[in-house]
Amino acid sequence: MKIMKFGGTSVGKPERMHQVAQLITKDSEDKIVVLSALSGTTNALVGIGDSIAKGEREQAKQQIAELEKHYQAFIRDLLSTDTAYEKAKGIIAEHFEFLNIILKISFSESLNKDILAQGELLSTKLFSVLLEEQGIDHKLLPALEFMSIDAYDEPQIGSIKVKLSQLLKQNSDKKLFITQGYICKNSRGEVDNLKRGGSDYTASLIGAAIKATVCEIWTDIDGMHNNDPRIVKKTRPIEQMSFDEAAELAYFGAKILHPASIWPAQFYKVPVRLLNTMQPEAKGTLITEHAGSVGVKAVAAKDNIIAIRIKSSRMLLAYGFLRKIFEVFEKYRTPIDMITTSEVAVTLTIDSKEHLRDILKELEPFGSLEVDENQTIISVVGNEISQTEDIIKKLFGSIINIPVRMVSYGGSPHNISLLVSAENKTRILQQLNKGMFGLD
Repeated sequence: MKIMKFGGTSVGKPERMHQVAQLITKDSEDKIVVLSALSGTTNALVGIGDSIAKGEREQAKQQIAELEKHYQAFIRDLLSTDTAYEKAKGIIAEHFEFLNIILKISFSESLNKDILAQGELLSTKLFSVLLEEQGIDHKLLPALEFMSIDAYDEPQIGSIKVKLSQLLKQNSDKKLFITQGYICKNSRGEVDNLKRGGSDYTASLIGAAIKATVCEIWTDIDGMHNNDPRIVKKTRPIEQMSFDEAAELAYFGAKILHPASIWPAQFYKVPVRLLNTMQPEAKGTLITEHAGSVGVKAVAAKDNIIAIRIKSSRMLLAYGFLRKIFEVFEKYRTPIDMITTSEVAVTLTIDSKEHLRDILKELEPFGSLEVDENQTIISVVGNEISQTEDIIKKLFGSIINIPVRMVSYGGSPHNISLLVSAENKTRILQQLNKGMFGLD
């Protein structure tokens, strides 16, 4: 059995949803299809939740009406029979009635999670109606019946495996299953989610739970590229890479793949293939245990980075100093991206301002602090690049006129990271594209 995940742009228009229906029926292999919300829906739902949270009920009502109008237009172009159209109208009415009812309820974070779940519930139900209209046998498998996270927002892979296996066994006569990405139940049994980009995570977790033959991630680009195609004109797709390389790229900014989605597939040895819904004939990128080749594969950029410098000649060399610093970040569950040390200072980076004020307050006793916001991490990723001849010379020769704030080299055999000011991001990506890959 294989997993096929389709993102918001892949199902965001009626004609694309029809294309997805064709793609999932191209072969006879059993499959589970994971769908995201229609493109733009999650952003709209976030806006509705924000308006309700601010007490702007009339604004929220208008936003709900606007989104409902979009869905009404969508099903008119999606379906061709009266029976299917009426069924789809009923589905839309049900979900938007819920959204209108919550206008009268006190806002809470758990209610907001219910709001955000509506996108995936709508896309999968409407897709199911389309398949039914086309006579394609399938089963709609509610993710809320098997996808769960614990009190620390970590997926419960054991529970997912047991519950999903039971559901598949109960429907052993079916070969095609449709389910929602992103949404899940939390430890309190409430509707929750796997955060932004979580549909990739859902697909990978399902693939791991059933030990799928492959987990296909279908988007609007033909695989992982060597650079950001939104910024750099000439880029090329990477045919094959290892899980380690893909994890580095996803974490450090490659938008095609959710960072968390790598580890379940890697741990359970499920190959991942990145494919293009708009160009299904393209090879895409295959991610397995094997890198396929040695050397630099790609460059990625991670934005909104904050650099914190702690200067303390008195304490830096003292036993346990770094441990005490790390404990502050652990307390606030804030991961550190990069770190460098010298005799008198330690500098590290984080990618969230959520607990910044509290973190800085607890770091003050350790020394004087300097904080630089609006930084960007540029990562050069490839198989065993730390052992690649002349890599440092080639890398810094490509960016000789750009100031570098920090360098991380040797922590991973697959990654060299640079911290630069965000204003230099575009220039450094373009120069690395020419210097490292020979692409102008």
